[in-house]
Amino acid sequence: MKNNNYILGVTLVATLGGLLFGYDTAVISGTVESLRIFFIEPRGLPLDQANALEGFVVSSALIGCILGASFAGWVSQRFGRRPTLMVAAILFLLSAIGSSWPELFIGLPGSGDHTYINLFVAYRILGGIGVGLASMVSPMYIAEMAPADRRGNLVSWNQFAVIFGMLVVYFVNYTIALQGDASWLHTIGWRYMFASEIIPALLFFSFLFFVPETPRYLIMRGKTEKAKGILQKLVGDKAAAIELSAIKDSFKEKSPSMRPYFTFMGAWLALFVVTYGILELVGNTNALEIALIGSFFVSLILPMRSFGMMIILVGILLSGFQQFVGINVVLYYAPEIFKTMGAETDAALLQQIIVGAVNLSFTVLAIFTVDKFGRRPLMIIGALVMAGAMIILGTTFYTYSVGIASLICMLVYTAGFAMSWGPVCWVLLAEIFPNSIRSTVMSIAVAGQWIANFLVSWTFPMLDKNQYLTDTFNHGVAYWIYGLMGLLAAFFIWKFVPETKGKTLEQMEQYWKK
Repeated sequence: MKNNNYILGVTLVATLGGLLFGYDTAVISGTVESLRIFFIEPRGLPLDQANALEGFVVSSALIGCILGASFAGWVSQRFGRRPTLMVAAILFLLSAIGSSWPELFIGLPGSGDHTYINLFVAYRILGGIGVGLASMVSPMYIAEMAPADRRGNLVSWNQFAVIFGMLVVYFVNYTIALQGDASWLHTIGWRYMFASEIIPALLFFSFLFFVPETPRYLIMRGKTEKAKGILQKLVGDKAAAIELSAIKDSFKEKSPSMRPYFTFMGAWLALFVVTYGILELVGNTNALEIALIGSFFVSLILPMRSFGMMIILVGILLSGFQQFVGINVVLYYAPEIFKTMGAETDAALLQQIIVGAVNLSFTVLAIFTVDKFGRRPLMIIGALVMAGAMIILGTTFYTYSVGIASLICMLVYTAGFAMSWGPVCWVLLAEIFPNSIRSTVMSIAVAGQWIANFLVSWTFPMLDKNQYLTDTFNHGVAYWIYGLMGLLAAFFIWKFVPETKGKTLEQMEQYWKK
């Protein structure tokens, strides 16, 4: 018999991976000044070198995110979805402990100084690997467990958990900062901010012992009877028999192979090393960024040949457009954007909280409408709303008329993203790929998403602070570009992405065969 409480419980446990995704990526926001004072200033570096080192320390987790997402396909295919989430939970826990006390296994906790900066970065990269794993496997796990008529709703809760995790850590950081003065914060307080992640990481790891492996993975590994019992709890006895047969059929024609995936990873690594080495030799100051991004996209030729060009392009473009519309510019740079509008620091931080509240509220709206209206309508409408808001926002900067209209544009843009490309993109990524290659292709797509995140975050200061662009367009160019990306995203969904509302994962597989 179908058990709704069982379905909900399994989903909530999986969404803890999303919560830790948001928590780990946002916890750094409250520690930036402290990390500079504790780790960087004692080194006595010139200003440019100190700024570069600070940027690397703060963003180092992103390296782990790209690595984690890249290898999530192999880990989840080889060992299972639930064990992969357990690995992510352990990495979150190790990162929380090590980031707080990087000297832990060398000296007494709290005895470390600026010389432990390399260990601190290593632990942040470990946490990033956990984020990369969870960002891909949590929504995939939910999609493979959820009944077709509720899949959009349940997968969307993962995005809600990501945003909720960010908001929780903002309040945790604020509460910890109130416990002492600035000197205490810069020597001890920042450690407690990272250590606060220990609690949700332990909860996530513990709860994973009480949820099952997904039935589709079990059938792929030949454990049919175990999968049948789980399906009966999820969809009821009668529907379980039908779904079990459909899942088994989906694995008959093409057995899963990881060879193309490893070929892709090997080519990416080799191209990255060669490209980075050449660019370093010629003295290119952006060698790391160019090598990372360029080698990834060139390497995509290999999985395209094995899995088909269309399926890879749809996955990569879904992931890419989610970032190219500029959402992380809003999330990462909101206070600075509001300052360019004329707001004081306190007002800018308050307006950032308003943006976060709008983000959370409209994500809830998407959760309750994605299975009613479908994926495509929400994605197209959301893209057009974002495009209009960004174009108008850029125009307010260009015409020197920033003010309440600019703030409204930011909020409308955030609402448009939260009701569409935020949660619904993850729904589509988790459900459009065939069973036999889902983890592999989704891993490539999510790695591409982290690359796109990096690309947008890296280029925004260049666009927004370039002297010529600022003098000519007064900060408007970046927002016009994001508006154009919104229009392209709407066209992409309309032309190339199928509707998945109400369809089983096995029915979606037939779309690609056609």
